[in-house]
Amino acid sequence: MSNIPQFVKYAAAFEEAFRGDDWSAIAPFFTEDSRYDAHLPPPLGGSFAGRPAVLSYFKYVLDAFDRRFATREVSLIAGPRESGDAVWIRGGARYTAPGLPELYFELEETVTFAGDRIRLLEDRYEPATIERMQAYLRANGAKLGISGS
Repeated sequence: MSNIPQFVKYAAAFEEAFRGDDWSAIAPFFTEDSRYDAHLPPPLGGSFAGRPAVLSYFKYVLDAFDRRFATREVSLIAGPRESGDAVWIRGGARYTAPGLPELYFELEETVTFAGDRIRLLEDRYEPATIERMQAYLRANGAKLGISGS
């Protein structure tokens, strides 16, 4: 049985949770011992173990980063592709704020399932992408109220 339909449901629930700032709706998508590895340097990245820590990180990073911009647009570039218990996608994220240059970056996300729940979520970025993001935050982070930039 394919995990892609469950991944699509999770992605839609995540966007709804972002809009409403209610992360309880995505809790059932994760195992109790789930882990999220956001392969970015602090303060935006890290590794988070256990469902409560994963959900807390979502709220933290969206409040500390995404919500600092006037617009946030995510897009699917490639995938989803399935391999065993994992679903892979390549996506893009575009952010704008008045008076600041646009920020756009791409990432790869792999979601590994245990049954119908997410056991491991990994976001990976190319080294050049990480450097561009860090340069953007050095130049504009204070204007956006993004700490640690």
